[in-house]
Amino acid sequence: MAGSYNGEDVQERLVDGGNFLVHRVQSAWSNFLDFLGRDNVLEVAVGLMIASSFTAVVTSLVSDVLLPPISLLPFMSHKNLPEKFAVLRKGPHGSRGYNTVEQAKEDGAVIMAYGIFLDKTLTFLSLGLVLYAIAQIYQLVSKDNIIKHTVRCPYCRKYIPEKAKRCVNCTSWVDGREEKETSVLHPVQE
Repeated sequence: MAGSYNGEDVQERLVDGGNFLVHRVQSAWSNFLDFLGRDNVLEVAVGLMIASSFTAVVTSLVSDVLLPPISLLPFMSHKNLPEKFAVLRKGPHGSRGYNTVEQAKEDGAVIMAYGIFLDKTLTFLSLGLVLYAIAQIYQLVSKDNIIKHTVRCPYCRKYIPEKAKRCVNCTSWVDGREEKETSVLHPVQE
């Protein structure tokens, strides 16, 4: 009968399946340890940790140092910038007004928290500016560019490095070599 197994066949298949599973788990674990042990994975992990702390420093710089003086400007009405918001629809107890974003949200008001948006935008721009400054300082010290300038390939119109002699996408020579090549039929005269 097809599909009927005796007890020994079932037991043998279970043992074989168990051995297969153990081998797969051991192989996966070994590959995972090899992956973690590579130098570039450790470099990326360290880089992410440094980037996270760097972002926290820049966020603190913007929120704690730069934004308080901005909030003292006459048109800011003496609130911290992240606490600036506009009420679009009042909540059930909104007749008394709201002092903070949290009060408005708790009351169920619909608000536009533009101060938080401006805070995050200034943080983003400041972080970009600081990273650009670091890249420029690194370039001055090491004579190596972090920021790679690109141009469009004249043939395929994809971006390639500025100093490239050949396009990596279409493999054309971008220094004009293809126009200068000689052939048996049309020799170039110099």
